[in-house]
Amino acid sequence: MDNPPAFTEPFQAAIAEAEKLIAAADFIDSDADLAEGYEYLAGSIAAVLQLSGVHGTSHPQFVTSTGPYTKMGLDNPDTLYYHANIEPGAEYLLTGTRGSTVDLSFQVLEGDYTAGGVPNGDDAFDDRRVQIDADGGYRLRFGPPKEDPGPNYFVLAEGASMLAVREVYGDWANERKGTIRIERLDTVGTAPAAADLEKLRKRYRAAARQLVQRVHTWFNFPKWFYLDLPVNTLTEPRLTPGGLSTQFSSVGHFDLAEDQALLITVPKSDAPYQGFQLGSRWYISLDYVNHQTSLNSTQAQVDPDGMIRMVVSAGNPGIANWIETTGRRKGILQFRWQRVSREMTPADGPTVQLLALDEVAAHLPHYEINKIDESGWRARIAERQRAFADRML
Repeated sequence: MDNPPAFTEPFQAAIAEAEKLIAAADFIDSDADLAEGYEYLAGSIAAVLQLSGVHGTSHPQFVTSTGPYTKMGLDNPDTLYYHANIEPGAEYLLTGTRGSTVDLSFQVLEGDYTAGGVPNGDDAFDDRRVQIDADGGYRLRFGPPKEDPGPNYFVLAEGASMLAVREVYGDWANERKGTIRIERLDTVGTAPAAADLEKLRKRYRAAARQLVQRVHTWFNFPKWFYLDLPVNTLTEPRLTPGGLSTQFSSVGHFDLAEDQALLITVPKSDAPYQGFQLGSRWYISLDYVNHQTSLNSTQAQVDPDGMIRMVVSAGNPGIANWIETTGRRKGILQFRWQRVSREMTPADGPTVQLLALDEVAAHLPHYEINKIDESGWRARIAERQRAFADRML
């Protein structure tokens, strides 16, 4: 038989195109920035190859949407992300147990990452809308409209293609994730058709499209939502675009010299989840395992006046709530409040002061109890590393 084109040819071309996009990024200021870009590319390659293999909707399964080694979309260090591919004409059963994490939410999306409907409708909700048994078990059904569907039934809108699940931690060390599985009711108990050459060829083509689209899409998010804001500031809390009505966010971007710092002050929220993180210009989280580049309200030190005071800087200010830029001059600032029961107001949001690093102590009213020595800092990092290992196993 004639030699057909190489199966991987479209994917090879996509890698080359994505590499050019990475190398030409206008925010690269150093070799470290470029190295991070190539690391991001490697994770993206791994992700799309995996995801293209589970793209079919006849026998869906939950897979990790983004994780510590396949980052995208300013991934939250406190969140486990799952998704399954679906189609609106079929009916699906989700069976799970509710863990002890602070938030569990479900969202139906169109395409790869487009909200399908009005937040807090059947397209986006948290587990407060779910009937959960005394032992933590639950059963959800998603499908087309029907009369008298019974409890825990959620309608799939036209164009629905993905069901996303987010499970959010406060206490990494002591909270435990739940379990979840998905079944398509008309195919459960059967096997999907085995892959043939044409299906495999389509898989590589799909992975090629996903790779280039992934890089293009997330390159633009900072431009759309962050970079037009005044530098070294944060917005008032606002509903997260494309998210749940029970999620608010405050966003910004930083540009700090080595001897500068941002002092960020925010009230400890009554929302079950309140988290802050840094992101790179690649729109991914910084290393949150071996560095303290994020803190939530469970992890952060709270001052006696109920305020959380964090210092974002390259240099170590010697306090427990130091947020490390890991040497980056520029990056993303992000707060999230989730599972809220009221609207977040400007009074719930952060204030920001740009300071010289050596001025930080003088601006901390509780500096004596904020201080931490080298051994204490190493203990904090060790706690993150161990809790992460347990959480991600």
